[in-house]
Amino acid sequence: MNKVFLVGRLTRDPDLRYGSSNNAVMRTSIAVDRQFTNQSGERETDFINIVAFGNRAEVMKKYLTKGSQIAVSGRIQTGSYDGQDGKRVYTTDVIIDEFQFLDSKGSRNNETVTQANPESSQPDVTPYDFSSSSSKNTEDVDPFKDFGDKIEIDDSDLPF
Repeated sequence: MNKVFLVGRLTRDPDLRYGSSNNAVMRTSIAVDRQFTNQSGERETDFINIVAFGNRAEVMKKYLTKGSQIAVSGRIQTGSYDGQDGKRVYTTDVIIDEFQFLDSKGSRNNETVTQANPESSQPDVTPYDFSSSSSKNTEDVDPFKDFGDKIEIDDSDLPF
């Protein structure tokens, strides 16, 4: 199984190009902090190349900039090519299958894009008010308000 899940910040603006058959290809990289600290108590960071195709590429180019926080899932793909000096260059990229923008509404021109739908020509756009002065009462949207304090589950109710 080849599956990758990453959360990080873009290290540069997305580079969008179109191939010979007019397919969009977006390339950039994200900085992902490691889970553990080093001997001096600091977290080290990995810089990982990511690639998106088609509608995903166009949506990411439209809404992302350097420093944007994003969650991606995809697969690792390796490759190689001959560099300008004639030496073999090896590459490792994450090919994006799904993504979510994690920045707040205000940092992307008042729009929040949750995920590109590969079967649609338009992204799924979900506006959300992140301001503290929201007129919505949190009790109105609490899905757990009627559950009470305790849930009792018998072992025979479990499927395993």
